Amino acid sequence: MNYLPTIGLEIHAELKTKSKMFCASPNISLEQEPNVHVCPVCMGHPGTLPVANAVAIQKVLSVGLALGCAVAPYSKFDRKSYFYPDLPKGYQISQYDMPLTSKGILEIQTPEHGAKKIRITRIHLEEDTGKLIHLFKTEGSSGPERPEGANYSLVDFNRAGVPLMELVTEPDITSGPEARVFAQELQLILRYLDASDADMEKGQMRIEANVSVRPEGTETLGTKVEVKNLNSFRSVERAIAYEIARQSTLLQAGGKVIQETRGWNDSKGETFSQREKEEAFEYRYFPEPDLLPMEFSGTDIEQIRARLPELPQQRRERLFREYELTTKEVEVLVSNKHVGEFFEDTVSELGPRLQESQLKKLIRLSVNYLCSDLLGLLAGTPIKEEGKFKVSPENFAELMVLIHEQKISSPAAKATLREMVATGADPDHIIEEKGYAQLFDESTIEEAARRVITEHPQAVEDFKKGKGASLQFLVGKLMGATKGAANPELAREILLKLLSEE
Repeated sequence: MNYLPTIGLEIHAELKTKSKMFCASPNISLEQEPNVHVCPVCMGHPGTLPVANAVAIQKVLSVGLALGCAVAPYSKFDRKSYFYPDLPKGYQISQYDMPLTSKGILEIQTPEHGAKKIRITRIHLEEDTGKLIHLFKTEGSSGPERPEGANYSLVDFNRAGVPLMELVTEPDITSGPEARVFAQELQLILRYLDASDADMEKGQMRIEANVSVRPEGTETLGTKVEVKNLNSFRSVERAIAYEIARQSTLLQAGGKVIQETRGWNDSKGETFSQREKEEAFEYRYFPEPDLLPMEFSGTDIEQIRARLPELPQQRRERLFREYELTTKEVEVLVSNKHVGEFFEDTVSELGPRLQESQLKKLIRLSVNYLCSDLLGLLAGTPIKEEGKFKVSPENFAELMVLIHEQKISSPAAKATLREMVATGADPDHIIEEKGYAQLFDESTIEEAARRVITEHPQAVEDFKKGKGASLQFLVGKLMGATKGAANPELAREILLKLLSEE
């Protein structure tokens, strides 16, 4: 029997704010000394009162509006009671029946079915928990090196109280690849909105998948299993695939799927049971008595909507329309917001320098060098990282013009770009200092070509025998002899003339 999967996602993202959700302790996501960014409020000391972070609320509303959600005119916070070592108050301030936003849609491009709309059930706001560090071995556990004989856990409360957005989808997803694409697109939106850095490696975005399967031809959904805290897109895809196979095999053998929470062991590539799933009534939700309810007018909502930036899908459509780029190039420029901004800043610098008929060629040249050479030289360094990225759009545009006007050869251009990345110097200065200006003097090139022919007699013999690759070898040697300055077409032409004389 075939079994059809049904998947819904719960995605948590830490918001970018200066302070925590209900206190003035700093919200710092980088690794710090444990338990230093805490205060009596986020540690739940008696007599303390929370105050809601208005910026965090506005960021959640902006995410909701970007996804087409309805904003609740009236919302509130609730207490969610459960006891766990990383929860200092013994309860979490969250939202239950009146989330900030609900009923949205995110359209994605799925590998199997093309464009598909995934419904958003709700987006609400809560506070994050602390972080447990286990110093004893449990199934699926990971952490620092354990001291000999250690059998205990440590807790770091720096993260406790950090504003945490939770987005819940409808069960519209049908495979691991679909879930991955959805999570990647949401990550982009969060970054474009500056709502969250959503770095999964740093725990700023965490994904839980609710997976069930049902026999093909039936409509009733199967028993749901929640796979917790998936911390990479690869893990999301693999964990869902494993769980679909596990449940299908279990049902095929006449077994029964139980509603439970399962963890993911990435090294083994399998899920493992953690506990039976809690129901909502077990959390004993009730309105948070120390926080006032929130009301949002139409004016409030429209002001936030007016501040929304261009979103990833809008940028894709515009880049296709305005610059006639390939799908792969557009994805490079969209997947990293700052790379896309650098490209468009470069284009704006090119415009005043050239006639419109030349501009298309310069844009094509710019996107080629940006997506291959420049990003390759950066090797993952963010293009906007302070003090590390030294190439300005003005200088990059100037280099493209020099290449287009054949004032510098391709090898020399690559060498110039490497120097620009290292020093931040302008291309004219580098070209003059290094002697990279393209060489068109035939006598100088011919002199270098004769030396190359003399130094590589075997390649000359191979050329005479009809081996075409030997010519390219000699051209490369000639370019090296002129430090990449010789005009490649002229260098080839002169070599062919001398070889024919040979």
